[in-house]
Amino acid sequence: MAKKNPLNLNPLQLRTLTLLQALATLQGHGTPADEPGSFMVANLPRPHGDHFHLGPWVVIARDASGLANQAAWTALERKGLIKGMFPLSCVVTAAGMGYDTGVKEQILHGSDH
Repeated sequence: MAKKNPLNLNPLQLRTLTLLQALATLQGHGTPADEPGSFMVANLPRPHGDHFHLGPWVVIARDASGLANQAAWTALERKGLIKGMFPLSCVVTAAGMGYDTGVKEQILHGSDH
């Protein structure tokens, strides 16, 4: 049985990675990167107010604080999940895309239809 959160990411890091994974799948934010399975993520949303829309989802602004937190990006990079160019863009590595954060349903509200 696989261990949940094997890299021991903290809640902020889990939320940040979840949002970067979602952004990687959205037109206008994510494009395939050079490394197979990895995605360049740019055009990061800047939350204002208490929520923002991210493709088919609504995200509560407090769940997105890691997008503007250099320490969260540094930790994700150190663990091999992203290659950051804070605060403009990052590459979510194949390992980052495949990491099950376990919080997607908690922070991405709505459904893709």
